[in-house]
Amino acid sequence: VNPLGEYTYGLFVICGLSALLVAFGLFYRIAAISLFLSFTYIELIDKSTYLNHYYFTSMVCFLLIFLPAHVYFSFDAYRRRDLLADDIPLWCVDSLKLLVALLYFYAGVAKLNSDWLWHAQPLRIWLPAKNDLPIIGFLFNDSRVPYVFSWFGCLYDLSIPFLLWHRKTRPFAYAAVVIFHLLTAVLFPIGMFPYINIVTALIFFSAAFHQKIIGQLGRWMSLPARFLHPVRTYVYPPVIRTGLHGIFALFFAFHLLFPFRYLLYPGELFWTEEGYRFSWRVMLMEKAGYAQFTVQDDKGQRIIVNNNEFLTTLQEKMMSTQPDMLLQYAHILRDEYAQKGFHQPQVYVDSYVALNGRMGKPLVAPTVDLAKERDSFKHKTWITPFDDKITGF
Repeated sequence: VNPLGEYTYGLFVICGLSALLVAFGLFYRIAAISLFLSFTYIELIDKSTYLNHYYFTSMVCFLLIFLPAHVYFSFDAYRRRDLLADDIPLWCVDSLKLLVALLYFYAGVAKLNSDWLWHAQPLRIWLPAKNDLPIIGFLFNDSRVPYVFSWFGCLYDLSIPFLLWHRKTRPFAYAAVVIFHLLTAVLFPIGMFPYINIVTALIFFSAAFHQKIIGQLGRWMSLPARFLHPVRTYVYPPVIRTGLHGIFALFFAFHLLFPFRYLLYPGELFWTEEGYRFSWRVMLMEKAGYAQFTVQDDKGQRIIVNNNEFLTTLQEKMMSTQPDMLLQYAHILRDEYAQKGFHQPQVYVDSYVALNGRMGKPLVAPTVDLAKERDSFKHKTWITPFDDKITGF
């Protein structure tokens, strides 16, 4: 998708307003659709800003379109008493639990690889850089600590959804969620992700737990008892219920299978990144890269490109290590310099990439004319071989 010029600011306003309306349960269904479309559009404007938790947020917003989250303790329910209900079908809540469980479990499965478990990479790179933190910083000077964090992170992701789902272990599991995500918020610049997960995990708690909170809020707001305890069950019409079951079945079948599409590609996933995105792979690698482009034609025109003329600092950083972005940028340069008088421009790149502390090596051979390569979902044969092995998932 493309930015909307100055109207992009308006898109952020629509997204923020929609989020508030969903939270308050006011004009809920329209607001949920608007939130999903606006947030997802914003997310897709710039590939270099991709993060798993943006994708997760989009998927939650998509599910909310179909769920009756507005039938209790909402403005819509207060305005329309025919909508008010304090019981909903159990699958409505379980669908959100399942999405959270998939996020955690697949993130744990992705950590079952030799770099993460046997070499504590990339934490061996990241943690020593945090040794100036108050109180805990000195721990990161110990070479054993990255291994402890790596193994704990893997076990945490694999087990936490099951521990949250089980009533007896739920309080301890939630304490672990809070501690784990607050620690990651301190150590790593991953935005709102820790706080989103801390709040989202509350959905695993029982209805009685949430009812106590709502009851207290209701007393503070002097809400009538018939609003807080309507003793009514929300029921989908049979045709709609059957349709929703089909939609949700396809939704979760997709999310169960899509993260494994990387198996359809040859080569090392961390190097080629073919099938890497949208698969709940969270903070698994450290890639540092350099990419200098040369554009030339058969008439002797030649120029070394200044990337700052075309890309932001973040875009240049992300592009230099990700093959699909390298190719897309090369095509931008091809089209740009064709307009400037180059005849059938050829685009070459001098690139070096270091993965998880390894020595840097070219990601693309300098003899490959990227202007001629097609951008598709097929394997990119022009990516240089990794010449190493990372075992596992």
